[in-house]
Amino acid sequence: MEEADFSRLLADLLAESHRLGPGDLPGRVRTAAQAVGMSDAVIFLSDLQQIRLVPLPDGLRHGEGTAQQGAAETGVAVDGSLAGWAYRTGTVQLSSGSDLVLWLPLVDGVERLGVLRLTASALESATLEQCKSLASLTGQLIAAKSRFGDLVSRLTRSKPMLLQAELAWAFMPPRTIGCPEATSSAILEPAYEIGGDAFDHTLTPTALHMAVIDAMGHDLASGLCAAVAMAGSRSTRRSGGDLADIASTVDAALKRWLPDRLLTGVFADLALATGALTWVNRGHPPPMIIRRQHVVHGALERPVQLPLGLPSDHEERPRAVVHHAQLEPGDRLLIHTDGVTEARSATGELFGENRLIDSIIRAAAAGEPAPEALRRLVRAILAHHNGHLADDATILLAEWHPVLEAGR
Repeated sequence: MEEADFSRLLADLLAESHRLGPGDLPGRVRTAAQAVGMSDAVIFLSDLQQIRLVPLPDGLRHGEGTAQQGAAETGVAVDGSLAGWAYRTGTVQLSSGSDLVLWLPLVDGVERLGVLRLTASALESATLEQCKSLASLTGQLIAAKSRFGDLVSRLTRSKPMLLQAELAWAFMPPRTIGCPEATSSAILEPAYEIGGDAFDHTLTPTALHMAVIDAMGHDLASGLCAAVAMAGSRSTRRSGGDLADIASTVDAALKRWLPDRLLTGVFADLALATGALTWVNRGHPPPMIIRRQHVVHGALERPVQLPLGLPSDHEERPRAVVHHAQLEPGDRLLIHTDGVTEARSATGELFGENRLIDSIIRAAAAGEPAPEALRRLVRAILAHHNGHLADDATILLAEWHPVLEAGR
């Protein structure tokens, strides 16, 4: 297809997309793919736990029809398949047989969504570039349309979700965000049964803000406690408050609305331009720095203040202490809850900090991006615990990769 015609094709698809539902996308993307010479196109989305890639059915509208919860048990395995390799590495993969099969990553920003499978009898380099552009637009449309119906959520779940888990996921951002200077990725298990863990990360004009929260208990009140903490953090941040203000707001909210609940947490800011790290730690495991494939032992260990929400006879509580450190280009920052290191095997053996560190360092040495490093780490934690965790396990891995001036 001529470049001018292809540009009009994408423009028409984008214009039409404003009134499309999630179930309309497979047919529209297939039509666009056929216009550039493909014989077929199928959208595959990652399930919630990133175990399988599930085909998005054609002809469904707004979650109706045959898309049933549990569909995530079908599809293509993320591990051990060409489709999974495209998803895991973010690269285009091609297989040949009676037809050429092209697997292209589907992303929203730097968040991995799934893959697009295109089939053709032949493929020219110019057509390949058009296919990449179509996949790029498809990822953006999926991300936008998934908010307007339950189709994607139903399709990518393998079982019903507990009420407190539904509450927690409703508050959490995409698992991976990024900009030229920094990337942050987080993962949380058990995905369908989480109680009090939560993570947050967002980009401001000057900083990457991160938070990892661990609320006491594993019931609906635990999920509510984490949700209150997330809301308090965001409200304070968006009103111009600093990290100490965030801790004070969350502490006061818990004292007023959930007086019998407490939580631990790390709230941090990473300056995008300089790599200056500031953080508050309220009763939480200390963050870690991974530098040049080694943990900088003790780099972020500081006296830890008490958890948030503890009863107090005093109206004025001690203000949170803000700590400071300096990252180097390429450093990775690891924040986790105690459910990661305290996961036990059937024989009672802890997963432990050494296994956690070893997994992250091996991923860094292999050049794995943060999202894939965390996906593999969580699979290892679950395998250690026979597939089911007794406590929530949350991990956030951020990397500072500044854009250096030429010649530096």
